[in-house]
Amino acid sequence: MFLATLLLSVPALAQYTPWYYWTLLPPDQMQEIIGEASGETAHNTIVETAGYTRNRRPEEYRTTFRESAYIYDKLSWYGIAGARLVRMEARQEVTWNGIRGDLWEISPGRQKIVSYRDNAFQLVMGSMTADVEAPLIWVGEGSPAEMEMAGVKGKIAVGHAHAGLLHTNARRAGALGVVAISTSRNTIDPLQIPEARITPVQHPETGQSIPAGFAFQMNFREGSLLMERLGRGEEILVHALVETSMEPYEIQNVEAIIQGTDPEEIAVIFSAHIFEGLVKQGANDNKSGGAAILEVARVLNTLIEEGRLPRPRRSIRFVWGPEFSGTRPWVAANFDEIRHAYCNINMDMVGEWLSLHNAYFSLMRTTFGNAHYVNDVVENYFRFVGEGNRERLQNRREVPNVPHRIVAPFGADEPFHYSIETHYGSSDHVVFNDFGVRIPGVMMIAWPDLWYHTSGDIANKADPTQLRRAVVIGAAAAYTIANADDEVAMRIAGETAGNASRRLGHQFTVAMDMVGQSGSGQLQEQYKRATWLLEAHIANELATLGSVVELATSEAAVKKELDALKAVVTAVGNAHLEALEAQMKAKAARLGEPSVTIVLNETEQLAARMRPALADGILKGGPNILQESLGALPEEAVSRYPVHSRIDRNEIARLVNGENSVLTIKKMMDAQQAHPTDLRDLINFMEQLYQAGIIGL
Repeated sequence: MFLATLLLSVPALAQYTPWYYWTLLPPDQMQEIIGEASGETAHNTIVETAGYTRNRRPEEYRTTFRESAYIYDKLSWYGIAGARLVRMEARQEVTWNGIRGDLWEISPGRQKIVSYRDNAFQLVMGSMTADVEAPLIWVGEGSPAEMEMAGVKGKIAVGHAHAGLLHTNARRAGALGVVAISTSRNTIDPLQIPEARITPVQHPETGQSIPAGFAFQMNFREGSLLMERLGRGEEILVHALVETSMEPYEIQNVEAIIQGTDPEEIAVIFSAHIFEGLVKQGANDNKSGGAAILEVARVLNTLIEEGRLPRPRRSIRFVWGPEFSGTRPWVAANFDEIRHAYCNINMDMVGEWLSLHNAYFSLMRTTFGNAHYVNDVVENYFRFVGEGNRERLQNRREVPNVPHRIVAPFGADEPFHYSIETHYGSSDHVVFNDFGVRIPGVMMIAWPDLWYHTSGDIANKADPTQLRRAVVIGAAAAYTIANADDEVAMRIAGETAGNASRRLGHQFTVAMDMVGQSGSGQLQEQYKRATWLLEAHIANELATLGSVVELATSEAAVKKELDALKAVVTAVGNAHLEALEAQMKAKAARLGEPSVTIVLNETEQLAARMRPALADGILKGGPNILQESLGALPEEAVSRYPVHSRIDRNEIARLVNGENSVLTIKKMMDAQQAHPTDLRDLINFMEQLYQAGIIGL
């Protein structure tokens, strides 16, 4: 039995069942969602809002942004309840705005070199108004030594460095401005220009602030011609004419809701930022996410209103706005209403034409501190779309070549390359995962993106087929959670338990390798690390299973079934630990050393005795409560309990639950990152949390 358990828990793609495909939703409901989803509709949203990077007129900053108006208008047209354009009047911001940016050669010839009108990326954000005539001077990579050698004072420096670095060194040397020739991924696309920004410069010796000048950018193809001319010693006189302004604006969010039969329950909050700064207007990053969740809203609303899907028990909410700067105040303003929402699905860069980018569509899971079944629900649909949209040799005589084809009529007809990944932040799901919010959030994202943060991120890099598949996955996952009863809850639990065995099998393989790779004198430490790795993942899988209970209508019955599944996962984990111990003893014999036991040092013993619990009422504070509380600590308390290394404060605080010891928290932190968390720093951070009133010890 032990050997059977061990073999079954190790991933074995050779044992995949190629003729069996399943989803958590019944087939008739999946067919409705797949049939209704339109990749072209989502793609049209990208074209309408980010067909090209355009210069906004000043009036747009003072009224309604095109993207906000477009999303709100579509929601209203679709008849989706609760559609609102919310103006955060208390969040007045100021942004740089380009009005004009032209660089003309006036000697020896007369020709335009760069124009903001041609492409907004050609005038770098932060450039100041200027009207000057000056010679161009070549500065290579733009180092201070090259600036000094070239003698750039009163001239315009030209180089093939990043515009920000080039501008900093050039202004310190007295240049009026710069022209940066892009070398960003020029072998992929010699026409793309990277996003860039310049700021005032501090003089390295006097510390005096030097106002920002101006910076132009040229793509590699066109810039190479200018570089060749300067390299030949040609003297080129230019006229730089730049006009910019600083424009006040307000944060604008758009929201909508698909109402469930129980108005008190919110199953899923979809998020996607449609602004990533106001100058950069990327098609994939991230108009594609906004377009996809707009189509999710249309699909679900249509199916429910037409009676093709039953109205779900729980509501599904949607929010569009600026990345972070819009999401944070929206969550804060709605915290009392959404605090008990089950989960968040964030879509960021979901429309990429995968084969064009050599990309995978990835699901970024929650951290251990927000263990939740949403990971496995979304993974279920990733797998269904991924495995159902490829040909398998075994199926050529049994089922259709592509068993569950999901292709947009005018999109790519290609396999769906997908990957299930560990947590990664840097998008709006971070706000929902915040210590004080505790709404477990996953992110759907395509990576790599070969035109990420460049002028090439326009609609022709997006694919209607990929968008349709993202919409199907998002709509199906959200509806599964929104309408789950006890029967579906247990199906989710079964899916989670099965995936847990597979995931633990992978970690077992890692742990075995850690022990197997041990050299002389290393076995004690490697065996400890490997054991702690397995223990942390076992604890996370059990917590993930436990989260399913929130879906239950009959909690006692569901909990009983969950306990049975937890016992299975525990047995798999214990079998791995026993096998790892056997591996350690065999390795010790091969090394000619005695077998080892895990012995805690003095600091580890202290950490094992410390069992932190959250202070009463602390989670009523909402987003940023952790940062605000720690920021209010007196300097004396911080210096008494110093934290010298870089630690993930939010995740550490999320792992505080009254049951985890500080040593357990260290194990769970180490299992999620490449470098171990310093235990003394972790203990000191716990003392800081205690001093801040976040926890009791």
